[in-house]
Amino acid sequence: MSLKKSVAAEFIGTFWLVLGGCGSAVLAAAFPEVGIGLLGVALAFGLTVLTMAFAIGHISGCHLNPAVSVGLAASGRFPVAKLPAYIIAQVLGAVAAAGVLYFIASGKAGFDLGSGLASNGFAEHSPGGYSLGAGLVTEIVMTFMFLMIILGATDKRAPQGFAPIAIGLGLTLIHLISIPVTNTSVNPARSTGPALFVGGWAVKQLWLFWVAPLIGAAFAGILYKWFEEEN
Repeated sequence: MSLKKSVAAEFIGTFWLVLGGCGSAVLAAAFPEVGIGLLGVALAFGLTVLTMAFAIGHISGCHLNPAVSVGLAASGRFPVAKLPAYIIAQVLGAVAAAGVLYFIASGKAGFDLGSGLASNGFAEHSPGGYSLGAGLVTEIVMTFMFLMIILGATDKRAPQGFAPIAIGLGLTLIHLISIPVTNTSVNPARSTGPALFVGGWAVKQLWLFWVAPLIGAAFAGILYKWFEEEN
């Protein structure tokens, strides 16, 4: 598949992840009487990955996440030369989705952008008031586990055809654990889109949601490469 088609697929896939996941949090989580709550938001993020894995996995590999691309590169499964194009497409897809979400959300009277547009944060901007240190460790560990699930489920030795289900459910579980801590990132592009519209604190805290996921992903990629060695 050409790089042009692959990055176009990554743009669309990441757009869907942010619109579906963050959109569920902003528009549906606390909707009167039928709000989907934390469980619904977690499931929504998992479903975006599951559906896109089946839709574009054969085109781009369905990374939808700079950390996933870096983790796959660290494991030797993805060419380092393609990283810049993939990451740019993922970030642009996330920003476009955040723009659409902002437009939809602002169509309701009383909408306040200060509510965060599902931005990620720590300390006073953590949903549960968790510290910077707690947020950093959470994002590193959760991204590490996400990449271990991805690398294991897509290993040629694993049962074939089930990877999207394992990955989607894995992301759902990650959100169930960590939404209270950081609103769950494990994806620098997902964090960047909403943060650019919210500005202020969201942009100031964005560094953590690049640094931590990339560290966790790189470590997982290196470790899984060792698992794949014959001896």
